[in-house]
Amino acid sequence: MGMGRPRAFDADAALDQAMEVFWRHGYEGATIAQLTEAMHINPPSLYAAFGSKEGLLKAALDRYTEKRDAWMEKVLSAPTARAVAERFLMEHADAQTDPANPPGCLLVQGGLACGTGSANVPFELAARRNRTEDQLRERFVQAKTEGDLGEGADPAALARYLSAVTSGMCVMASSGADRTALREIALVSLKAFEEQAK
Repeated sequence: MGMGRPRAFDADAALDQAMEVFWRHGYEGATIAQLTEAMHINPPSLYAAFGSKEGLLKAALDRYTEKRDAWMEKVLSAPTARAVAERFLMEHADAQTDPANPPGCLLVQGGLACGTGSANVPFELAARRNRTEDQLRERFVQAKTEGDLGEGADPAALARYLSAVTSGMCVMASSGADRTALREIALVSLKAFEEQAK
């Protein structure tokens, strides 16, 4: 029995390149030509490996989610709810303005201005953003159980608030806001978090 031809590309490296194209241009704005050029493959190889442009986006999002989960593990390991919030907000400000990456966040940028031909994409991105919110909520439930958050604190509302703030920071970063501006927002938001965490 003959062996199939080996893939002529490094899948992880190719996905990192695709991830950056989607991050910079969004799902609708990213063309097959841009994607294949960045990934150093031809269109038939893209379709053979991922099935479709949407299949490629999902694979790139899986790769992004792996990296984000590792980062969230570090965020959630902070010793207090306030420290979790501070780490989450400040590191978002830094990551969204890191010159090594496109500005903003793939989970927000990827879905901006999606047309009717990509109806599943906004839901896919929202599901992944919701995962982060769920992780924060679970950590704040734990903090409340341990007495680290006040009796009146609402873990779900606190998680939703942080998620909304960082989504807004993402849009601002993609519009040219610098790290100083995002860190200022993070500091003000942290004060609001502290008030609601009582």
